[in-house]
Amino acid sequence: MTDDSPPAPTPSPSVPSAPGPAADVRLDTAALRLLAHPLRINVLTMLRQRGPSTATRVADELGINPGSASYHLRRLALGGLIVEEPGRGTGRERWWRAAHRQSQHDPAGGPPEEREAGRPYAHAVALAGADRLRRAADEIPLLPREWLDVSAYADFVLRLTPERAGRVKAEIFEVFARHRQEAERAEQAERPAEGEVPVAFQFQVFPVPGAVAPSAARPDAGGV
Repeated sequence: MTDDSPPAPTPSPSVPSAPGPAADVRLDTAALRLLAHPLRINVLTMLRQRGPSTATRVADELGINPGSASYHLRRLALGGLIVEEPGRGTGRERWWRAAHRQSQHDPAGGPPEEREAGRPYAHAVALAGADRLRRAADEIPLLPREWLDVSAYADFVLRLTPERAGRVKAEIFEVFARHRQEAERAEQAERPAEGEVPVAFQFQVFPVPGAVAPSAARPDAGGV
């Protein structure tokens, strides 16, 4: 992810950083309802992509007030999605880190209440992704040439059935999974490549707006 905010905090050399995020977490109904808020998703995404931070730093990064940042951090902590990083900060400044590397949610699986909770969650994910893309767009004029040359802002349209769209999505996910495994092996061997930074690949699959008749099912309000 790229944006026009201050750089992410780096661990103090005198204080060892806590262990990194654990394996992926499968979102249950409670977690889906907790994350049915685009700002909360962006807070969690920032901690996963940029490392541990405080409410003040989160507020500066996302352009919100510190009180709002603190509130959303507390909610994420109560839901078990972030944890306090020990040995850092003071009584008035708490450091938080993501508890997991990535969230997993299968909109086609799970019990009915979980599938319904996935509707407002998916809505929030789309809004949060649009906001991150907007902030990335603001940085395009400032990108170094080597990063601009490999960046992509594309839009492809295919005529597909739901079944074929699912197959295309699965194939693309397999490509990302393979490259993530390669990156993890390099990380475990402590051999990061020179110039390596977090790179976001936004991937969406949805019918062209207006092409599909709306479902009779209405999403929950999902406000939290």
